[in-house]
Amino acid sequence: MSAEKVIDLFTGWPNPSLLPTSALSDAFAAVMADPSIRTPALMYGPDEGYGPLREHIAQWLTSFYKPVDPITASRICITGGASQNIGCILSVFSDPSYTRNVWLVAPHYHLVDRIYDDAGFAGRLRAIPQKEGGIDLEYLRREIIAAEERAGESKPFKPTRPWGRLYRHIIYATPTFSNPSSLTMTQSDREALVRLARQFDALVIADDVYDFLQWPADPEKELEPHPSALLPRLVDVDRYLDGGPKDDWGNVLSNGSFSKLIGPGIRTGWAEGTEKLAYGISQAGCQRSGGAPSQFSSSMVDQIVSSGFLQNHIDSVLRPEYASRYRRLMSAIQTHLVPLGVTLPFTRSSGPDTSSVAALAGGYFIWAALPSPLRASDLAPVAQSEHLVKVAEGNLFRVQRDPATSKNEFGSYVRLCFAWEQEENLEEGVRRLGCAIRQMIENANRG
Repeated sequence: MSAEKVIDLFTGWPNPSLLPTSALSDAFAAVMADPSIRTPALMYGPDEGYGPLREHIAQWLTSFYKPVDPITASRICITGGASQNIGCILSVFSDPSYTRNVWLVAPHYHLVDRIYDDAGFAGRLRAIPQKEGGIDLEYLRREIIAAEERAGESKPFKPTRPWGRLYRHIIYATPTFSNPSSLTMTQSDREALVRLARQFDALVIADDVYDFLQWPADPEKELEPHPSALLPRLVDVDRYLDGGPKDDWGNVLSNGSFSKLIGPGIRTGWAEGTEKLAYGISQAGCQRSGGAPSQFSSSMVDQIVSSGFLQNHIDSVLRPEYASRYRRLMSAIQTHLVPLGVTLPFTRSSGPDTSSVAALAGGYFIWAALPSPLRASDLAPVAQSEHLVKVAEGNLFRVQRDPATSKNEFGSYVRLCFAWEQEENLEEGVRRLGCAIRQMIENANRG
């Protein structure tokens, strides 16, 4: 390995070697060879998205999540991916004059804030603290009550529309293998969050983008060949908890994407919720005018989903590959970083219902705490320029401009990604990071 190569533990993309390029080529050929598929695929599609894919996603999700009742296509809307869909959700279900705040479980996905800013919520994004064993829902409850008392009554700008409904609060979370913390929300927190959303008229947007990428945290345990979901999604909790949703709209939307399973450039995803929520997304102006987002790519994705290839690719390629990468990175952290005082705050959960959560790992990331008094903003540039390893500093994942800074401060953390870099470089990258940490500790001691 060349000494000049920067090892990238920052980029949160899938390694190109893991993309199912041959299957996509076959899917393209199959679509283009059949006029009955090709012609509608190249035209404007129905507002709710490509019909066959909606049906097959519903069946595929049912087989993995195993809800009490099968998921139906009427609960599914095809989207242009998870990020694009958040914009559609906000255009239909929020109003900057009526909706009080956007609450984000923090640390959180760092590029999402601009979507909320663009929807009129700049300066009204608030962090929900994350901690070992769960999220601080009591803090969220207190802050929502305070926000309600400050806001008083207000009238929405947007007109009343039969396909839409305005919520007073928006809550954003990645419940399973969160980016960047990798924390998975417990069953009790999922139920409490849904009850809280119902009480305060909040819509929970759940980014369920890493759920299929799971493996045993214990390196001695083998991967199950065809596992089920670790826990019910928030949208499933809302479907059944306490007799089900309080109205026809519900309080949770599951935001899904094929970016981590097929490839980000496919720009295809799905939303799931009550029939009214799913239909409401399809009526967003940009979606209805465009005539089904990702219509052509949806036809190709449908070939991959309906044939069973996608699930086989997940089980035979993605999960084994990511499990191997995760374990190699964790082993390197134990060898090179833990002796320097680095800790992994969310890998050993505690509490009454966290044992099953802690038993599984997944997603793309590891969240590491630096020894005091090191700051990630000082470490990251030294690590890259002098030791040729790139990492993400913790405060990148703060909620922008949240006034409660004590609940939204991650300057002593770094995020390490094991998905992008070649696996054989992961240990060397961690070793280099350890050299940077040791250098900074020595400099601090001299000072």
